[in-house]
Amino acid sequence: MKALSRSVKKKSPSPRPATAKVADARKAGTDPLAPLRARIDGLDGEIVALVNRRLALAAEIGRHKRDTGGEIYVPEREDAVLRKVAALNAGPLKPEALQALYREIMSAALALEKPLRIAYLGPEATNSHQAALKKFGASLDYQAFATFADIFTAVEKGEADYGVVPIENSTEGSVRDALDLFVESDLKIVSQVCLGISHCLASRTPWEKIERVYSKDQALAQCRRWLQRRLPHAQPLDAPSTADAVRIARDQPGAAAVASELAAAHHGVPVLERNIQDQPDNTTRFLVIGKKAAGPVGGGRDLSSFLISLGEGAAAHSGSLLRMLRPLAERDINLLKIESRPSRRRQWDYYFFIDVAGHHADPAMQAALAELRTFCPLVKWLGSYPASG
Repeated sequence: MKALSRSVKKKSPSPRPATAKVADARKAGTDPLAPLRARIDGLDGEIVALVNRRLALAAEIGRHKRDTGGEIYVPEREDAVLRKVAALNAGPLKPEALQALYREIMSAALALEKPLRIAYLGPEATNSHQAALKKFGASLDYQAFATFADIFTAVEKGEADYGVVPIENSTEGSVRDALDLFVESDLKIVSQVCLGISHCLASRTPWEKIERVYSKDQALAQCRRWLQRRLPHAQPLDAPSTADAVRIARDQPGAAAVASELAAAHHGVPVLERNIQDQPDNTTRFLVIGKKAAGPVGGGRDLSSFLISLGEGAAAHSGSLLRMLRPLAERDINLLKIESRPSRRRQWDYYFFIDVAGHHADPAMQAALAELRTFCPLVKWLGSYPASG
């Protein structure tokens, strides 16, 4: 019988992993990463120098603004810069990451121009605090207030330069306590910021012994179905803020809080469950209020807010609401939001809060407002501001 011959191929040695090559190079006294790190160090030096040169120019602009009485914070300029850097970005950095970096650079620039103070609904680590930081960066001064009315008063009196207030949530709708304050106030909406809201359940009490769940009314509403399903026997209780709720849960046995993970960490309370909001894309829109109105961004990138009254008993007249909307529709002004609120002055008298696309100074907007004023007893401009944010 013939012996069967078998050809055996020798396997070529597999390539050595890169980590092994780096280890060999270091044993030999050379580091293959050293040239790359040296180039990074050089670039870091250039970046720091360029940032400081930019801040020096911003400080010079600040001196000019102070001499001429100009506004330090200019929302339309902020919007233009963020759009510009996003357009210049060729990657691999994501546009939103680049804009976040520039947000901090502009925050530092504002602090050099003037130490601005930003009012928010406190205490520290609330969603309002996070929204204020997202909008203005870490270089400015922040002051917590107990109520929305306190924020409006602080800005009106000059105790704060700007205030940040929540105005509506994608799950639960408008924050009416904040909305109603625009009726009497002369402050203007100058900007907006949207913040994704992720709630967690925080407590030092085991699941089975939780008897009460504290939080702000809006936060409890945003987690209503989750709480009914997972903690059906726990009593939901209102707290002044989500951060206050965590403090209560920290100090009371049997208590838990619905709040942000940041608030839980701030007060040292363990997180039992994350992302408990009923809607995964839960988002709150915040408005920035100040004494002076913002200028136009242009190019269809502005929003305007108004407060309109049709007069006492208007709801009883057929077509009164349609009559109010017609001057806008006839001029192709896009209505984005409308909400009615009782005026609290006369029975059956309502205010309408509306958001539209465009700036107050646009000719079409001015023509629509002039027509509205011929039959509406109140047409109040609340502010125009960049649509971004």
